Amino acid sequence: MHDDEQAADAAIARQKPLVAGLYLVATPIGAARDITLRALDILSSADVLAAEDTRTLRHLMEIHGIKLGGRPLLAYHDHNGAEVRPRILRALADGKSVAYASEAGTPVVADPGYQLARAVIEAGMPVTAAPGPSAAIMALSISGLPSDRFMFAGFPPAQAGARARWCDEIGTVPATLVIYESPKRIHRLLGELCEAWGEAREAALCRELTKRFEEVRRGTLGSLRDALADAPVKGEIALVIGRPLAVVADAADIDAALRDALGRLRVKEAAAEVAEALGLPRRDVYQRALALKDEDAG
Repeated sequence: MHDDEQAADAAIARQKPLVAGLYLVATPIGAARDITLRALDILSSADVLAAEDTRTLRHLMEIHGIKLGGRPLLAYHDHNGAEVRPRILRALADGKSVAYASEAGTPVVADPGYQLARAVIEAGMPVTAAPGPSAAIMALSISGLPSDRFMFAGFPPAQAGARARWCDEIGTVPATLVIYESPKRIHRLLGELCEAWGEAREAALCRELTKRFEEVRRGTLGSLRDALADAPVKGEIALVIGRPLAVVADAADIDAALRDALGRLRVKEAAAEVAEALGLPRRDVYQRALALKDEDAG
């Protein structure tokens, strides 16, 4: 069979109706050409289309020459999920194929598609995915940090107390961490991570991945925090953080360093100096400094 005949057969195959079910379609995080051929096939063939942002999906389809035709295009996002899910479930129950696309990246990963997929699974109907772009996986790939074991930690909580508990929970996980954060809050987050985990932990700040101003800054949590102090950044950010450092200082060394520093500085400054020098979490060292001050005062 000639190449042109094979291409024609492939085109015909792509037009065959999809089997009923929910299809989670990964879409580009920046570069429109980063979509897979299978994703295009699904977007071309699905009976019903749903999207976190319908304008973004329409634009992507236009770029790739896919016509909507008379097919329904439903907006499905955090604010209307409870109302739209029943409509999607009815379409699936009627034997329709439904394609759901995130605004960018892989559905269900920090995305409202999770509740939709869960509802479809609980209803006993098929769910499959067309894998593709993911900011978390790309950031991990180019960070230069160990990728044999990693944890996607999503967005930090907005409230300070919840964020502090979140830091405590994930700070000792023996894996590389991938975190999403807003450019408006990234400097604050880096400062809080330095306080909680110490400044010496390796990290990479990945910004605007696959886009024109793509940038990766590699260093330590402390150096990244300092670099952003007077030079705020814009765009989508994925922060990759290396696994916890092995603590080499024993309790006696820490106490000795703290007593020396407390002889010259106030508690907070003494704790900060020792934490930075020994690569230890500032919060833990601060608590030990308070205890030593009370012991010495007694």
